Amino acid sequence: MTSFRTIAEDLQFPEGPIAMPDGSVILVEIARGTLTRVWGDGRTEVIASPGGGPNGAAIGPDGACYICNNGGFEWEHDGAAGTTRPVRQADDYVTGRIERIDLSTGKVDRLYDKCGDVKLNGPNDIVFDRDGNMWFTDLGKARHRDMDRGAVYWAKPDGSEIKQVIQPLMTPNGIGLSPDEKTVYVAETEAARLYGFDITGPGEVSMIGFPESITGGHLITCDGGLRKFDSLAVEADGKICVATLLTGGITVASPEGGTHEFIACDDPYTTNICFGGADLKTAFITLSWKGLLVDMAWPRAGLALNFLNK
Repeated sequence: MTSFRTIAEDLQFPEGPIAMPDGSVILVEIARGTLTRVWGDGRTEVIASPGGGPNGAAIGPDGACYICNNGGFEWEHDGAAGTTRPVRQADDYVTGRIERIDLSTGKVDRLYDKCGDVKLNGPNDIVFDRDGNMWFTDLGKARHRDMDRGAVYWAKPDGSEIKQVIQPLMTPNGIGLSPDEKTVYVAETEAARLYGFDITGPGEVSMIGFPESITGGHLITCDGGLRKFDSLAVEADGKICVATLLTGGITVASPEGGTHEFIACDDPYTTNICFGGADLKTAFITLSWKGLLVDMAWPRAGLALNFLNK
């Protein structure tokens, strides 16, 4: 198990951490339906309560926080152990959506809940490119007997344009951009596979044909064992750090292919990682089953995010 420091406890399935310049960490509490700020001493304050299932989060070019809202889950709680995990689509689920949250007022605006005639089912993770446009995954929703096929979308932050870029994928979750922004990385949860797609234009990627690829992308890594992939962050040197479920930890993949290292964490729902601190060598990790935000020294610097760390 990796040695880490616990910053905050009793969070209700935290995800989507953003290490802010003021030293706080903004994250979502999916089971609580909130966007929450966590201070270094463990204090928390609710910024907004969008409801549903706020999931991935990112700071956009206007300084607002943009969130993927998956529409909500039904939850399994173990009161004795103090643990929580999502199990299926919520009974009151209506739709997934992309929302903009004003950090100063908490005002929530819905930007997208469909692409053309296609409904957004369960938006999950989001990243902004240097031009100020968002790339996000739609993992879909799982029900008692069936589940959706997912997709990757590209959209403008003013709500004026959205494109479906990659479809179908099996539970696309984490998403990130290479340092040169020539590649978009996508992690599939159920398959525990990380793919890279070559970016050819705004909201456009090249697709490899079958049988070289079953998704259209380059396979970066796929380790065996009891693992699923969740959200991800990219290091300054280009390595991709994928939060890994069940065998909980962080899978660090090489952009050339293969796994560089696996850093174990003591939580089967290790769901996300981001980088902060003066040199971007502090990793903030959400251990969602136990409701923890932790940090640890990271051996390499994280990639500076557009509109946040630069």
